[in-house]
Amino acid sequence: MTAPARIGPYRIERLLGVGSFAMVWLGYDDALDSRVAIKVLAENWSHDLRVRERFLDEARLLRRLDHERLVRVHGLGELPDGRPYAVLAWADGGSLRDRLAGGPIPVPTALRLLGEVAAGVAVLHRHGVVHRDLTPGNVLFRSTAPAGDPAAGEVLIADLGLAKALAAASGLTARAGTPGYMAPEQDDPLAVVDTRADVFGLGRLGLRLLAAHPDSPHPDRPPAAVRMRDGVPARVAAVLRRATAHRPTDRHPDAAAFRVALERAVAGPGNLPAVRPSRRAHRFRVAGAALVALAAVGGVVGAEAGGEGPRRPASATYTSGPVTVALPAGWSATGATWAGQYGADGRPEPALVMSPQPRQWAADPGLPGAFVGLSASTAARTTPAGFLAERTHSDCVPAPARSTRRAGVEWTVVAYRCDRGRPLIVESAGLAPGRAALVYVQIVPPADAGADFVDTLLAGVRVR
Repeated sequence: MTAPARIGPYRIERLLGVGSFAMVWLGYDDALDSRVAIKVLAENWSHDLRVRERFLDEARLLRRLDHERLVRVHGLGELPDGRPYAVLAWADGGSLRDRLAGGPIPVPTALRLLGEVAAGVAVLHRHGVVHRDLTPGNVLFRSTAPAGDPAAGEVLIADLGLAKALAAASGLTARAGTPGYMAPEQDDPLAVVDTRADVFGLGRLGLRLLAAHPDSPHPDRPPAAVRMRDGVPARVAAVLRRATAHRPTDRHPDAAAFRVALERAVAGPGNLPAVRPSRRAHRFRVAGAALVALAAVGGVVGAEAGGEGPRRPASATYTSGPVTVALPAGWSATGATWAGQYGADGRPEPALVMSPQPRQWAADPGLPGAFVGLSASTAARTTPAGFLAERTHSDCVPAPARSTRRAGVEWTVVAYRCDRGRPLIVESAGLAPGRAALVYVQIVPPADAGADFVDTLLAGVRVR
């Protein structure tokens, strides 16, 4: 393969890799004295409009998210032959696949890496996106420390070409993923593919990092039959066993919950499930658009807008299924389903979003708003406090949890302060009176809201 001399304004130095749909070149920007990775759609797919659009969607998605845990996109271009290319930040530390090829990674480092990968996937889940192809080759590193430490550098999630928005990731989707890491439901074109498919991939990555025989992710063997390496805490094996369960309902609901469970297992019994902050968290940073697409930021549970009809104009109250809320002045609401949360009948559980502009709330960090969800399946497996413990914001600073009783509900409330994006995110959960269901409310108060805004809003949440 002959390397092009230039792609757009970039001088090409060498080929970095070739995949099924694209090739990646290392380019050099003379003006800025920096290197970039340039991903070019493969020539044999250039006339397939579906593949071309998928290629462009990946770049647009990464550009929109623009998060430090994901490979960043600097721009898009087109070759003279019409093939599109994306200019990406260069992950100069290589991939996890490269590092595993050099031999086993020490257990403490492997556990830390797995937690970092889960944190990156949690960013996608917060935005209502399922990756669907988590493999060692799609975990990259950007060097930030001297070479020699297998964990040196920032961990980046890459290759979202197979990613789908949660709202479009179910029903008649193309089979996608890598055998050994792909969730069983991804083989069924009619199955719902949601955040739990990525939890399966995280579990398989964990087996690849921590199993006694790491040459294979053991795609045909149950996790219970896989022996862990010496030094792996016994409780970690249980976390990986749950993550790789055949049935999605038996897995952790999302990447954030998986990460909390992993940290709890590493810390040992008797420890609170607090995620160990990364170097970024020490700086209390959070992405400006870190709020999930119509969903719980810390919960990585998405709400699919429009699930129960069009947006209604502002009024005193709004009802979605069994949930009725009192709307703050100037707010309206839209019905939704709670993506990633499923009842006994297999259907998404009910939710709603309210805000001055509910359909813009996820995309605009300047908007206040609230997400309200009701889940019987969650109440069957955990307590309100336990549910909130799964929905931590590792890049924000939490206040101590408090309790307040409003409208017959004993609420557990945790407020998170963040120095970028939405400055205050309030997580709250309680048991619905008279029902075996957990009601969850995430609130981003208006900047000028009084101290009683959160409690007043909670007092207006009613469940029939």
